[in-house]
Amino acid sequence: MAEAQNVNGQEQDINQLLQVRREKLANLQAAGKDPFQITKYNQTHHTSDAIALYTEHEAKLLAGRVTPNVEGLDEQQAREVLNQDYNERRAIMDADPIEVSVAGRMMFKRVMGKASFCNIRDLKGNIQVYVARDAIGEESYADFKKSDIGDIYGVRGYVFRTKTGEISIHAVEMTMLTKSLQILPEKFHGLTDTDTRYRQRYVDLIMNNESKETFIKRSQIIKEIRNFLDSRNFMEVETPMLVSNAGGAAARPFETHYNALDEDVKLRISLELYLKRLIVGGLERVYEIGRVFRNEGVDTRHNPEFTLMELYQAYTDYEGMMELTESMFKYLAEKVCGTSVITYNGIEIDFGKPFERITMIDCIKKYTGIDFDAVEDDTAAKKLADEHHIEYEARHTKGDIINLFFEEFCEKNLIQPTFVMDHPLAISPLTKKKPSDPSKVERFELFINTWEMCNAYSELNDPIDQRERFAAQDAAFAAGDEEANHTDEDFLNALEIGMPPTGGIGYGIDRLVMLLTDSPAIRDVLLFPTMKSLS
Repeated sequence: MAEAQNVNGQEQDINQLLQVRREKLANLQAAGKDPFQITKYNQTHHTSDAIALYTEHEAKLLAGRVTPNVEGLDEQQAREVLNQDYNERRAIMDADPIEVSVAGRMMFKRVMGKASFCNIRDLKGNIQVYVARDAIGEESYADFKKSDIGDIYGVRGYVFRTKTGEISIHAVEMTMLTKSLQILPEKFHGLTDTDTRYRQRYVDLIMNNESKETFIKRSQIIKEIRNFLDSRNFMEVETPMLVSNAGGAAARPFETHYNALDEDVKLRISLELYLKRLIVGGLERVYEIGRVFRNEGVDTRHNPEFTLMELYQAYTDYEGMMELTESMFKYLAEKVCGTSVITYNGIEIDFGKPFERITMIDCIKKYTGIDFDAVEDDTAAKKLADEHHIEYEARHTKGDIINLFFEEFCEKNLIQPTFVMDHPLAISPLTKKKPSDPSKVERFELFINTWEMCNAYSELNDPIDQRERFAAQDAAFAAGDEEANHTDEDFLNALEIGMPPTGGIGYGIDRLVMLLTDSPAIRDVLLFPTMKSLS
């Protein structure tokens, strides 16, 4: 009962505070100072730029000046000597000031009679602002004293260093640009409820600098991927999101209806088949970074909509894709993290060393002792699965069982960058067979920190073989595999026109960002992750 009364009391207090904020806005509007009428502000610097400029300027103007030695002086004498030194320094700096106009959200305010301090946060950081009545005027100062944490201000003034050594702005003009009508979470604890952080990312970005830095770094990662591929003469393209046949991956698609055409369509689950059409058309190196949609579960590494990057390069194979991938991951680590050795969840991961290469068969043999090359057929493979308590479906073949063994016994051991190669034909419907062993394909997956980071092929360009594989996928769908591909006649037509030997690869951008930002869950690197509706 007492707990319920306390909750009701807190809600009443919050409602009163919210009402006060609205009354403050109404008073500003009545006085002709409506902040929402302001359309722009001349922001000359960000906070970190102002601090850097002042630091550099100070080093020049005060070059050679040393802090006085107060050793042997009593407390009063020492204070007087240091105060005089400060005043001399201020006089030198103020005679040639760094003038700035910054804009941002007020995150802290301390009112002290005729002078106050506040803290302004913008994209690049925070800076303290000294607000004096004599500098900005009585009316403006009275308005400032009534302001709230969360209000957005434009601050014009000059930069100085306080007696405590903090670089600050001495305001000569304070302009409220936006009145905040909501209450931000308490500063010390920040926004710690993860559900609220994901649903109200805008508040999370305000309160948690680590979260903001993660998304700034995400943008940098994507920028550097483009820079890397541009340096290798790849062309960025865009392909359809709404498709009649969602192929290129083993996943269930989302379905919708196209009213204008009165036709059911699907959201793409992959970028592959359209990009290969472009290789047929003579665009020899293409890539796309885009959203794909898979109607599947949500966990720390999966979100129904996510960002995929796929690229295709004519006249190379999966060996060429391995070289490109190894080079790109090292490049990204060095550009974004400043080093080829990163740490994820306390574990060091080295992109500077050559990545390990191992076949899927050898990897299973390494961790289980079982050599599937010596397993004769589907029946023998299923017997081994039974003995090792591996669940499978009646329709599964030896190739499927090999993949299940790999997932169960191998993935958890793959911490350092490892290319796992030469997958079974049965689980690779779009991949070229190995000439030396037609039961396997020229495919690899890169594993880091136990996660699959990318999937690459020597692309299948034989239209007759591709039609047979599509038929096998259609049969698998009929047998109950909801993630099987379907025959794509237009894609087969493109292959019949002729696609050159091609290497292709797909990267999950979100998982890559998780790795390079040391983020524990995929929702931490998606600005607005999929959440169940509160209603």
